[in-house]
Amino acid sequence: LFNHLRRKGKAYQPRGSKYAGRGYIKNRISIDERPKIVEKKARIGDWEIDLVIGKGHSGALVTVVERKTKFTVSKRINDKTAETVTAATISLLKPFKDLVFTITADNGKEFAYHERIAKALGAKVYFADPYGSWPRGLNENTNGLLRQYWPKLTDFKKVSQGEVSAVISQLNNRPRKTLDYETPAKIMAEHMALLRA
Repeated sequence: LFNHLRRKGKAYQPRGSKYAGRGYIKNRISIDERPKIVEKKARIGDWEIDLVIGKGHSGALVTVVERKTKFTVSKRINDKTAETVTAATISLLKPFKDLVFTITADNGKEFAYHERIAKALGAKVYFADPYGSWPRGLNENTNGLLRQYWPKLTDFKKVSQGEVSAVISQLNNRPRKTLDYETPAKIMAEHMALLRA
């Protein structure tokens, strides 16, 4: 049933090539320049960002997932302008600033102000190759889980941030096989505590 729910609807398509022409992003840094350690998931602090778009582009969720722990943060937004997405991203990750080393995004123009994000968080922002494929298993899986709660025809302007936070809390407190049945929330909390010690 879970697999049926998660895969219902159109097959997932990587956004890289499809959205390649959506807008020029000044001073973008290619994923090819991203440190190799990020791909190995050998540390906590490397994040992937994406948008879950609402019906008729009416509202969206900014969703950021930490690669090693699968810890997720998300904010509901009314529009997907670069200004709005930038502010949401900074507010989501500021509490974890000491554990934000890299952020990887696709080439959507909503990420045009990546330099502001990088400066505010002391991190590097990398972009996928617009004409190549980028393995997005983590984002795809997370967005698939969110779509169980909010199908593709959802109008996110009618969804409260409280509802979003409640769902994200459920995901973060769900034991994961890839984490030896620990939860993303527990692992992230332990690492945050170590940083503050």
